Amino acid sequence: MKIEKLKKRLDKNRPMTMVTIRMPEDVVEDLKCIAPVLGFSGYQPLIRGYIGQGLRADLERLENNIVDA
Repeated sequence: MKIEKLKKRLDKNRPMTMVTIRMPEDVVEDLKCIAPVLGFSGYQPLIRGYIGQGLRADLERLENNIVDA
């Protein structure tokens, strides 16, 4: 990932948009339990962390032309 793009991603004051997603109740309960153990303030920041982690990995693969369809 380019350094300028990475700097923008690390900006905590980036604009946010609301997204609604349906998830099984047991998954949400598990997220609520694990979030504080991992140092997150709640399950939603944990979800954002998981999504960001996966997205960064996929973007890296895309930049290296190794994305599987």
